[in-house]
Amino acid sequence: MAASFKTGDHVRWNSEAGEVSGKITKIHTKDFELNGRTRHCSPEEPQFEIKSDKTDHVAVHKGSALHKIG
Repeated sequence: MAASFKTGDHVRWNSEAGEVSGKITKIHTKDFELNGRTRHCSPEEPQFEIKSDKTDHVAVHKGSALHKIG
């Protein structure tokens, strides 16, 4: 399922505060650091960087946590 997402896709996911939506801005396929934490990913299991629709917050999630909108 993760392979079906691409940069620019509008997605939603669940957070502690409820459902959040945003656009995918970057796809990571190798380990990277964000906010002092190492995020583990690979071409087979990428992580998606998403900018929230409502705030300037940037989140990173695996494809299994995301659902396409529209």
